[in-house]
Amino acid sequence: MGRRSTGNVPELVERARAGDPRAVARLISLVEDESPLLREVMAGLVAYAGDAQVVGITGPPGVGKSTSTSALVGELRRAGKRVGVLAVDPSSPFSGGALLGDRVRMQDHALDPEVYIRSMASRGHLGGLSWTTPQALRVLDAAGCDVILVETVGVGQSEVEIAGLADTTLVLMAPGMGDGIQAAKAGILEIGDVYVINKADRDGADQVRRELRSMLALAERQEGAWAPPIVKTVASRAEGLDEVVAEIDRHHAWLAESGELAARRASRARDEIEAIAVTALRARWGDVHGRGELDELAAAVVAGDCDPYAAADVLLESFAD
Repeated sequence: MGRRSTGNVPELVERARAGDPRAVARLISLVEDESPLLREVMAGLVAYAGDAQVVGITGPPGVGKSTSTSALVGELRRAGKRVGVLAVDPSSPFSGGALLGDRVRMQDHALDPEVYIRSMASRGHLGGLSWTTPQALRVLDAAGCDVILVETVGVGQSEVEIAGLADTTLVLMAPGMGDGIQAAKAGILEIGDVYVINKADRDGADQVRRELRSMLALAERQEGAWAPPIVKTVASRAEGLDEVVAEIDRHHAWLAESGELAARRASRARDEIEAIAVTALRARWGDVHGRGELDELAAAVVAGDCDPYAAADVLLESFAD
């Protein structure tokens, strides 16, 4: 049965490239399940990926990320773009699956053949992103998506990981959220390429904009560096999304012209390779040695017979053997 599945990978890749949603879904499921076929899948996709714009959408909980994502999909479709959406949701503590269904949250686009929406579980990963997210992005990229939106779970400071994954990172804020700017101070202000003040029809939107401008003005930037714009939107009424798309396109043009796009994508590839290698090494060590040796070393550290660096050296030496 495994042999037959292996033979189907090239067919799945070809169907996905042709826009078959079932094939795309199957390939992403192989990614999420960390299938033994994943190596073959990635080898089949690599020649066809690299053209999509990857846009991260992040911000404190309650700012309207899902509504903004849905409205942004609509604006991109009006511009004739083929769109993929990866919504990385909190994991179920029981099944490891995504608790939130974005096909429900984005019903307006569920029947559009030029939009592919997928929820992925973060599986407890503190960065807000599953470690398999880069491979899922590659599937959507190879399937012909012009823009891929990655909406993260909204866990505050740890969500800065999105900046390492996206070409352009949108940071959403909203008025009336007392801890909104505080969350930004905690790290979100370091990652934004475009700042979006959603729910701008509410009192306090101009105050949030002033505070953001003041804080961004304090940031040290090299000459010629990108100056993040601030855009006001009312996503529930699809207002201001055209300006958001215009700023995304302007940032993408700056990335390409400055060389930063190539640098960001190289950094993303390095992180992906490292994550795959570390995961494989951990799995291989577990297969060979089990947890017994690690437990013994941990006990030695607790007893004061060994320091953790020396224990790690022993572990590495035993793996090399």
